[in-house]
Amino acid sequence: MYTHVDTALYAHIFSVCVYICNSVLEVCEEPWSYIPDGILPVFWRVVYWTSQFLTWLLLPFMQSYARSGAFSTAGKNKTALIENAIYYGTYLLIFVSLLIYVAAHPKQLTWTKLQTIGITAANTWGLFLLVLLLGYGLVEIPRSYWLSSCPGYLLTKTYFKAAKMATEKAAAEENLADVMEEVAAVHESVRYNHHLRKCVDTILTKCPTEYQENMGRDVESSHGDQNVLPTKRSLVSLHKRVIFAVQRHNQTRVQWSILIDQAFHLEDVAKSLNSTAHHFINSFSSAQQHSWIRRFIYTPTVEWYWECVFRRCFYRLLAVLLCVLSAAVVWSECTFFSTHPVLSLFAVFIQMAEKQYNYICIEMACFVSILFLCVCVYSTVFRIRVFNYYYLVPHHQTDAYSLQFSAMLFCRLTPPLCLNFLGLIHMDSAISHQDRIQTSYTSIMGSMHLLSFISDGFYIYYPMLILLLCFATFYNLGSRCLNLVGFHQYITDDDLTSDLVDEGKELIKRERRKRQKTEDAENRRWAWGERYGGQGATGRTRAGYTKLKNNQNSPVTEIKRSGIMVTWRDREAEEQQTSLLQDVSGDEGLQNKR
Repeated sequence: MYTHVDTALYAHIFSVCVYICNSVLEVCEEPWSYIPDGILPVFWRVVYWTSQFLTWLLLPFMQSYARSGAFSTAGKNKTALIENAIYYGTYLLIFVSLLIYVAAHPKQLTWTKLQTIGITAANTWGLFLLVLLLGYGLVEIPRSYWLSSCPGYLLTKTYFKAAKMATEKAAAEENLADVMEEVAAVHESVRYNHHLRKCVDTILTKCPTEYQENMGRDVESSHGDQNVLPTKRSLVSLHKRVIFAVQRHNQTRVQWSILIDQAFHLEDVAKSLNSTAHHFINSFSSAQQHSWIRRFIYTPTVEWYWECVFRRCFYRLLAVLLCVLSAAVVWSECTFFSTHPVLSLFAVFIQMAEKQYNYICIEMACFVSILFLCVCVYSTVFRIRVFNYYYLVPHHQTDAYSLQFSAMLFCRLTPPLCLNFLGLIHMDSAISHQDRIQTSYTSIMGSMHLLSFISDGFYIYYPMLILLLCFATFYNLGSRCLNLVGFHQYITDDDLTSDLVDEGKELIKRERRKRQKTEDAENRRWAWGERYGGQGATGRTRAGYTKLKNNQNSPVTEIKRSGIMVTWRDREAEEQQTSLLQDVSGDEGLQNKR
């Protein structure tokens, strides 16, 4: 017979078996996107060291190379090396300082520790930039979407931008004209048998076509006056200024055209808001893209509902969603150092999915979080403008220097962005101080405890500065400071802003009148071609016909009768076109009128 001890023993064994079965059932299943061990560390090493080589060595050198005015590859390389000597010296100074700090401690210095010092120095500089850009983007992106739902605000700001851009465009044109005068003087002084003529021809190829033609005519009409011959160094400087002046002129011209189109569209939206026909009407027919999407999908009715009804609701809903994400990021950045209790919202979500072995939720939470952080940081990079030396211009007008500078910032910000995210979800043991398996990314970073004042101090407390940056961005402190020192910014309660808005409104009205005249002329030309071109095709005979040609200044009307050509310009041409477009009863009446 079983005793009480045997019964207790069997009960204990049964409970152990149930626990083992439950443990087997709850084991973490291998997800479909699982990558075997050893692949991700190699991948991250290649990506990390490639980006570091680009951002610290190659891209700064390419920036100086692209902006150099030298005429040979060797000259460009020499200029780039000289300009980057101070740049590279700064890196060496920071590295030597950290090396002295580590050598002062009684620890054996190995290659792995030296590698960790370099990685820590690079990540520290990257984290410094990351917090500055993130503090701006977390506030400005939700606010920009909220304000974009107000067509009136967008139109007023476009007027402000137009006034500023008109000044920049005039300055760029004046600068280009001054530089072209210097080029013309050099072109006249350096003859074709001179040894510097090849350098002058290289400069001429960078000039706009109209200036090249004028210079050619001026040389032909010149009397051989000998000016002071330039030196090789002065030609290098002139070449550099020509490249910059031409690029700046093209950028302002394209930006002005974009602003004009935006202003016209926003004015059409303001007019269509009160439309009872629910039909969006563009001021100019040229603004309508004659494609199958316009004809069948994005019709004027659909455009009216989007621009006047749904756009406002969609942008405001998106702004609220982004505002919630921004609040979650700010809270998590200020509290991610607390592991007991867990205060970081991102860490809470990841740990909840981890307990349920829900790999899909972990992936989606990480994807959305990293995506939002990247949008906040990288969109700020797109908005940065350092005078006229660095800023991104649409329609393929960004110069090589600005493109390389933005690429350098992307490579520099990505590693600290990843480390910061791992800290937010408590997956970085150097910050969370938890005994858990390291990720593949943190394994190649090395032990941050080698520099304790960075891992235990700077990495934890510096991200809290993001709260102050958010408040400064919310109250536009940076824009107000720039406005005080002379860099005009759009501030709604500023008198200078109101004056610039009024000036921009007048400029837009002027451009609207010019475009309206151009389009009217095109419509008259098209109507004339449809009427008299069609009559000629039906076989009717006429004593003469009229042909319109598009000249640079005014249309030219040519009348051919029996081999005799008569030409009118300006007002006479306009009167002739108007008379031809009048409704006439027959060919006799038309002949009498002519």
